[in-house]
Amino acid sequence: MDNFTNDTAPDFRHIGTWIFDLDNTLYPASSNLFAQIEERMNVFLMRELKLEEAEAKALRRKYYGAYGSTLSGLVAHHTIDPEAFLSYVHDIDLSALRPDPALAQAIARLPGKRYVFTNGCRNHATRVLEKTGLTGLMDGIWDIRSMEFKPKPQPEAYARIVAETGIDPATAVLFEDMAVNLAPAYALGMTTVWLANGSAWSDQGPEAPREASGHIHHTIDDLGDFLQTIRL
Repeated sequence: MDNFTNDTAPDFRHIGTWIFDLDNTLYPASSNLFAQIEERMNVFLMRELKLEEAEAKALRRKYYGAYGSTLSGLVAHHTIDPEAFLSYVHDIDLSALRPDPALAQAIARLPGKRYVFTNGCRNHATRVLEKTGLTGLMDGIWDIRSMEFKPKPQPEAYARIVAETGIDPATAVLFEDMAVNLAPAYALGMTTVWLANGSAWSDQGPEAPREASGHIHHTIDDLGDFLQTIRL
């Protein structure tokens, strides 16, 4: 934990809306859930599009790079049932997750509204919150459907959420493990916090260059510790 004093602790007294990414943010990246999700994406593409494994992997990466999510590329270029995709790829083993009482306590003390903002589906988010002991602490889940399949970091995703909820970006904060996903939030006027967890996804994804840091207000390595130290 950082050794802040009352005078030097980050000042979050202006924040009334707390927005959290889900995967690798509300649970440790060491859980490696994305490896399971990627493998199920590959199998789905092989089955639905009649591709070989190497072709499926290449297409998954191509659509992720171009759209921010594989599903968004599939929706744009193929006749794919999004619900079938979401159901299949998120049917993963969550036994690596454990309750995190310290994080739950830290989130529970935050004033105002709290949301999950994920490129995944609502069911996946609900399961993760249950396994980590965070159920009941969020006021809502904004998933890929909420973004009409235009995911982070596409600016439309953030603009749609702001428009539909009426939140004031100047009094909102986004916590993310992927640095690139903070840029549109910063452009809207949100406070941004990057959880630098050391994973392949942490900067911009496994095949993207390091993003400049001008759009990141705070860089942290432990979400629960950080939330316990900030001024409210």
